[in-house]
Amino acid sequence: MIDHDRLFKELLTTFFVEFIDLFLPEVVTYLERDSIEFLDKEVFTDVSAS
Repeated sequence: MIDHDRLFKELLTTFFVEFIDLFLPEVVTYLERDSIEFLDKEVFTDVSAS
């Protein structure tokens, strides 16, 4: 079975700057390419807990 989630994450992390440049060209000027850091795990916050 193909792990689509892992493949999508790899694609996104590899071509993130190119994606932003293509679809959001006005944002790419504010992007600091060296400061981008992708997190390994998802973090879910329970917004209903107070």
